[in-house]
Amino acid sequence: MDWRKLLKAAPTVLAVINIIIRIAAVVRIPRDRRPTSAMAWLVTVFALPIPGALLFLLFGSSKLPQDRRDKQSEINSFIVETTSGLDLVRQDATWPKWLESIVELNTTLGSMPLVGGNTAELLPDYAPSIAAMTRAVEKAERYVHVEFYILTRDDTTAGFFAALADARARGVIVRVLYDHIATLRHPYFAETKAFLRDADIPFREMLPFKPFRSSWRRPDLRNHRKVLVVDGIVGFMGSQNMVDPSYNKKGNIKRGLQWKDLMVRLQGPVVAGVNAIFVTDWYAETGELLTRETDPIHEVPTDNAIDCQVVPSGPGFDKENNLRLFNSLVYSAQKRLVIVSPYFVPDDSMLYAITTAAERGVEVQLFGCEVADQAVVYHAQRSYYDTLLDAGVRIFLYEKPVVLHAKHFTVDDDVAVVGSSNMDMRSFSLNFEVSLMVRGRDFVEKLRAVEDDYRAHSRELTIEEWKTRTVKSQVLDNVARLTATVQ
Repeated sequence: MDWRKLLKAAPTVLAVINIIIRIAAVVRIPRDRRPTSAMAWLVTVFALPIPGALLFLLFGSSKLPQDRRDKQSEINSFIVETTSGLDLVRQDATWPKWLESIVELNTTLGSMPLVGGNTAELLPDYAPSIAAMTRAVEKAERYVHVEFYILTRDDTTAGFFAALADARARGVIVRVLYDHIATLRHPYFAETKAFLRDADIPFREMLPFKPFRSSWRRPDLRNHRKVLVVDGIVGFMGSQNMVDPSYNKKGNIKRGLQWKDLMVRLQGPVVAGVNAIFVTDWYAETGELLTRETDPIHEVPTDNAIDCQVVPSGPGFDKENNLRLFNSLVYSAQKRLVIVSPYFVPDDSMLYAITTAAERGVEVQLFGCEVADQAVVYHAQRSYYDTLLDAGVRIFLYEKPVVLHAKHFTVDDDVAVVGSSNMDMRSFSLNFEVSLMVRGRDFVEKLRAVEDDYRAHSRELTIEEWKTRTVKSQVLDNVARLTATVQ
């Protein structure tokens, strides 16, 4: 073999490969991808053709293997066939004219209808929220379904895990799901698995990345849901992981960071919908389709009953269910829109919806944080502040060292959304999320009180202050924004 000839020809070969990669990128990358994401990928590939092409092959598709998508379609039919509480929805004088079309949208995309006859309790404080979930498990008689993005047994969560073990010991069926990569990265992961095994509690890792043992998928897909269901009677969902509020990370502890979240405790027909989320994910990970328990509907006081609709989203669905819901509600707002999202990195459609709402006279408020745990997302979010402030959006930054991790928003006086989903492109496309749309003025008033508490612990960012930030800060923000759109 003549190595000199090969070395001489190498530049020509590399040039041809680069041209082929660029042509293939122009043909393939824009297909079924939002323009901002396509442009970011094209810039990456054109700047570094071979490394960029390899990254695209690894991370370019958010679709799950076909067998998992088929399971989602199968479970959707199951959900539709076993839903109750539709007859308890109350379309009274407070029902917004625009709500019916959004309910239909959610049903079409996520298969779960709006159900009435529910009650909800807001749990905006970390320790009391864990205590409430622990009490519910202690009262379990038949089954406990646990699903958290991050699930670790530490000093803060030890009581909850003890309740799970006690329930299992007295014959209650206990099943546990947690995201594989998210939980793996946290301290006490090994100890948590050992505890579950010792307590004989069945558990599964969601979206495990084991490329040599199962179907290939991009490695950064996550199941970001937080759900607990006890006996089909009481359910919890929201933004809080089952872990210490410092997440037990040395960097967080050194900086004094503490997470603040919001969970909601539910009773009524909607609990079956929350349980269907667990049933779906359990089926996806185990192949075992659980028979949904037909618990009697417990009557709730008429004056406190609210209408609720569970909205699942994620790579198992063909559409970005949460993004479509959020945009529809933003465009429907007539008076006031308050958004709480720790990671706010919207796509163009959401940015236009929010700025348009502010420009047509809706009072729009956005809650973020003075401090953040993820530098890239923190700077990417800041890159949107110019556009938001110019449109008249009021931005409130929660005081450090607290990380306001709650995810919810309110629309006028009638409708609210709480759940696990951030308003960022990762939550729209790559994460499995679950949101709860609520119609009920009493519930909205209580959530407004939570927002008022946030405001009392926040400072408002003014456009004058923002215009004086350093050039270095502007560069970091804009670079982070570019990377955030590579989905």
